[in-house]
Amino acid sequence: MDARRELAAAVLGAAVAGALALVSGGQRWAEATTERQPPLPPVVEVLSGADTAPLVPATGLVLLAAAVALLAVRSAGRVAVGLLMAVAGGVLAWSGVRVLTGGLEDAVRTVDLSPAWPVLAAVAGLLGAAAGLLVVLRGRSWPGMGRRYERTAEGTDPRTDATPVPARPQTDEDRAQAAWKALDRGEDPTA
Repeated sequence: MDARRELAAAVLGAAVAGALALVSGGQRWAEATTERQPPLPPVVEVLSGADTAPLVPATGLVLLAAAVALLAVRSAGRVAVGLLMAVAGGVLAWSGVRVLTGGLEDAVRTVDLSPAWPVLAAVAGLLGAAAGLLVVLRGRSWPGMGRRYERTAEGTDPRTDATPVPARPQTDEDRAQAAWKALDRGEDPTA
């Protein structure tokens, strides 16, 4: 697999994992029934993913932001983003598994669990963690954004940052603007 495809796979993995986390976090994960003394009826509460596992939507946002950040940063910054992705994916997977293994059970209420959405969150977490590990292991060799738009020192070629660019001749308008800029700085342009 070449470097561009690996980068695309990591970005796509982070974006898909983040989107799945946000979608599953907004769905109905469980229904909790709290029994009350007769003649009062039981209280039924519908719990979304954000209610049962508040870290699910948060990690979804982190993974989406990391997908964008992967395109903007290089080398060491990319490795840091990859570590963040791996941690966010692990937290997301743990949140889904915790709900599936009875993390919602309470002595006061009974919980009817809908396992599809926590499973989807756990799968999204595994995808996010895998994409993060791919970034950590291989991200330094991937291409970065072009340096075309970065600021360079005056008189250097932005494509190489070293080759001097021939200066164009200074016009009367350039000299007039330089004089006004000198006045703005508090300097005497005639000196």
